[in-house]
Amino acid sequence: MTMKRARLIYNPTSGREEIKKRLPDILQKLDRNGVEASCHATEGEGDATIAAAEAVDRGYDMIIVAGGDGTLYEVINGLAGKEERPPLGILPLGTTNDFARALGIPKHWEYACDLITQQYAQTIDLGRAGHRYFINIAGGGSLTELTYEVPSKLKTMIGQLAYYMKGLEKMTRLRPTMLRLEAAEIGEIHEEIMLFLICNSNSVGGFEKLAPSASLNDGLFDVIVLRKCNLAEFIRIASMALRGEHLNDPHIIHFQTNQLQVTTPDYVQLNLDGEYGGTLPCTFTLLPSHLRIFVDEAGESTYR
Repeated sequence: MTMKRARLIYNPTSGREEIKKRLPDILQKLDRNGVEASCHATEGEGDATIAAAEAVDRGYDMIIVAGGDGTLYEVINGLAGKEERPPLGILPLGTTNDFARALGIPKHWEYACDLITQQYAQTIDLGRAGHRYFINIAGGGSLTELTYEVPSKLKTMIGQLAYYMKGLEKMTRLRPTMLRLEAAEIGEIHEEIMLFLICNSNSVGGFEKLAPSASLNDGLFDVIVLRKCNLAEFIRIASMALRGEHLNDPHIIHFQTNQLQVTTPDYVQLNLDGEYGGTLPCTFTLLPSHLRIFVDEAGESTYR
């Protein structure tokens, strides 16, 4: 058996620090199945991006990321700009693992390891927002700001609940923003909106049906824009979104595109995969078939 060399980049504080307990078992399981992994423990913000870029430069056969969506976002930003991009394995051990869920990667570390050692890679699209990259979702507007306002300690301790608590607090100060969106498919939209979401997959923030038609390898973003509305209307639309019945609502604009330009006279922060992504204006570009990720070969047709 020819051994493959892997760089395992892990966030020691992810989730409930499960990776620290599991690391010896993970390394042993990988080794027994032909993957020799060396480790890099992240030490702070941006560290995983540097580690991923260095791993590419050092010629590793694959990169494995262990952590949540935040760690994955950083690793992707170290990989995406490189000419040669080795395949990526994901061990979803974080508080939020939206993207792993979208790809059907199991949360249990043993099964996630199996997908890596089976070496079946699916090619997926990536998004670029200015000079940053995102794998799952980009968004802006007052509501999207709540995810990176949640302190990480709180996020770790009470998980998803932290988002909803912060979200309810935020909803009392909903404010519309004047935006101009330009894309070949729609021309130009210029109006007050509550938020816009640019989806690469259909699993976003626990809403499995937010962008039902979004696919990771169709060469298109699904864009969802929520027009100006009051609190009662917002709650009604949010409950419809849980069931995937929101796209025909008159407050919703929905279209697909591979490039979108968003400008505003206001100060609007961007959220990329749940992390702070700078401010508008910004051009969002889809990079088709840009990354390979280890997935379950048997379930390939179900990956959306």
